[in-house]
Parts: sequence; C-alpha cells; structure tokens
Amino acid sequence: MTAYDLALQQLINGFSLGSMYALLALGFTLVYGILELINFSHFNVFMVGSFVAFYVLEGFGVVGQNTIMTGLPLVGVLLAALAVTMLVTGGIGVGIERLLLRPLRAVKGPAAMILTIGVSYVLFNIVILGAGADSKNFPNPLPPIVFTFENAVLRMREILIWVISLLLMGGLTYFVGYTKLGKAMRATAQDPEAARMMGIDVDRVIMMAFFLGSALAGAGGMIFGLYYNYTSFIIGFSAGLRAFTAAVLGGIGNVPGAMLGGLLIGLIEAYSGAFIATAWTDVIIFSLLVLVLVFRPNGLLGRMAPNKS
Repeated sequence: MTAYDLALQQLINGFSLGSMYALLALGFTLVYGILELINFSHFNVFMVGSFVAFYVLEGFGVVGQNTIMTGLPLVGVLLAALAVTMLVTGGIGVGIERLLLRPLRAVKGPAAMILTIGVSYVLFNIVILGAGADSKNFPNPLPPIVFTFENAVLRMREILIWVISLLLMGGLTYFVGYTKLGKAMRATAQDPEAARMMGIDVDRVIMMAFFLGSALAGAGGMIFGLYYNYTSFIIGFSAGLRAFTAAVLGGIGNVPGAMLGGLLIGLIEAYSGAFIATAWTDVIIFSLLVLVLVFRPNGLLGRMAPNKS
C-alpha cells in the first residue's frame, strides 16, 4: 500500500472514529452549555449504550459475526436497535438529572460534578456484575460489501456509521436551531433566569438536554460496537476522555464545535497511529488540547456557556 493509499484509508477510518466521538462530545456540550457542569457519568452512559445495543441485536437473533442480513430486515433491525438504545440511555440521563442532580442544582461548589463521578462508577460496576468482566463479541449483521478506491477499502460499516452520525447530528442541529424547545434551550444557556421570567420551563429544558445528550451517547456506543466488533465495561473511559477533549477543542457548549472537535480527534487518532505510532496518539491529542487552551482558551469555534454575571 502506497503512502497515498494509506492516507486515504486513514481518512476513512478517521471520519468513522470522529463521528463516534462527535456524538459523544455533543452530550458533554449540551449539558455544559446550560449548567456549566461536566457530566462524568456520560463516559459510562456511552458504555451502557453499547451493551444495550449488544443485547437488543442478540434479541433479534443477530449473534456474533455469522448472522448476515440484507434489505428491509437489516434496516429494521438496525433502526430498532438504535431506537431502543437511544431511549434507554436517554432515560438513564433523565433519571440522573431528575433524581440526583436536580436537588443539588442550588448547591454551590463541585458537589454535582463529584456526584456524576460516583454515578459513573455505579454504572461501571452494574455492568460488570450484570454482564461480566469479559469482552463481548459484538453482533454484526452487515453484509460484507466492500468498495475499493485504489487500495483503500470502504466497508458497509463505515457507510452505516456516517449515515447514522450525519442524520443524528443534522437532526440535533435542526432541533436546536429551529424548534421551539431548541430555542428555549439556547435561551436557557444564555441566561437561565431571564428565560424563566419569559415563561420557559427551565427544568424541562435541562431534562431534555440530558435526554438528548445521553441518547446520542447511546448511539455512539452502538457505533463503537459495530466499528470495533466488540464491547467491554472498560470502553467508556478512553472514548469518553477523547470525546470530552473534542468538546473542549471545538468550544465547550458549542454544538458545531463538538462536531468539529470530534472529527478532528478521530482524524488525529487515525493518522498518528498509521504514520507515527499508536503509542503517541494520546500524546499528540492532549498536546494539541494544551496548545488550543493556551492560545485559544474558548476553543476553535468559541465557547457557548451560561451568562451568569
């Protein structure tokens, strides 16, 4: 494989990884944009999403790599798995906000952030106790269709990941920009007290932010499983940390920034692993983050956070 072919292959891989990181980063940025809260439980909501997708696909009879589907059955199974996964993880996000974080909203200091760390460990250990500590061979019903460009390979899994990610990110962009509830979210992010005085149900808006962010994390978890063909209780930390880096890189609280940051992190991971060394990937990613925070503290596209002055 020539350097050109390798670069093209890593472009394909980078966009696939970046799509997953972007979906996960959006969860961080939606919550931070309204509450200025880093939701560390988001790491393992993503991990739970991969397990939910795993069991839903197995429930449809898709086991391991041997069950190949085509046509409407494939589309139906994937849509059902995606919908169930997003609803379950979205419900987890709502439960975390409604039952645990809402009572702490008036408490100053790091109490809420520390609580999300605790919730993350609870989810982590529930999965270990319920599913076991061994890695799972993720079901993959996709047909082995391959498109070649020179010597670069584009498989059905990459196409599926791109389609799912584009639809979800496009839907979120439309929702935030053009719907009544999306405009209420932007108003709440700008000034929660003014939004409340204008008749906006701020509690409902915050709950919706948690639902959407967690649902997107669940979609990212399913994408992880389809891309890597495995899932495990340990996947939340590394993917979540890179997605959080993507959110900060693009501009925490900025929805387009989270998408851009996710794609950049995915491309950096793919190219650094191929042309330098996999061991240097984290060094490069976090060195870039340090440089961005030093020279552009608000991220590449600027920070959109509550104005509480």
